[in-house]
Amino acid sequence: MSTGSHQLHDEIAATLMIWEQQEAAVRAKLAPPGLARPEDLLHRTGLQMFEAIGHGELPSVPIGATMDFWPIEFELGRAVFQGRPSAKYLNPMGTVHGGWIATLLDTCVGCAVHTTLPAGKGYTTAELKISYIRALTPKTPLVRAEGKVINAGRQVGFAEG
Repeated sequence: MSTGSHQLHDEIAATLMIWEQQEAAVRAKLAPPGLARPEDLLHRTGLQMFEAIGHGELPSVPIGATMDFWPIEFELGRAVFQGRPSAKYLNPMGTVHGGWIATLLDTCVGCAVHTTLPAGKGYTTAELKISYIRALTPKTPLVRAEGKVINAGRQVGFAEG
């Protein structure tokens, strides 16, 4: 390997180590998957709800456990999730199914919009557009998806990931 290749490999390894540590810290605080009671959500803004999930005050979200991805960071207008594209998500061609990637992306952009909502409001995805650049394989140890709000209006929110 050339010096540049070694440097890139070292940077990737360092980033992966940081991501693994962040995930371990988050997972240590999460409550088991489940559904929060409506009365526990009614007076929380979207951001407050995610903060409560992150502190283990509310149950973690079942889809994350099912799909092996986890919330990493939340702030107003931004949400970060990461997951492991393992062999259990392969399609017949031996690559990670696009639906797994789409679910991870839908989660991060939807939750980014949700962080901007006032107490008592919810959301649903109205449209999701994805352009795949290359296949994802189980050799990739970890994938991180970041959603950022572009515009959150009264009726519709737009985010990119």
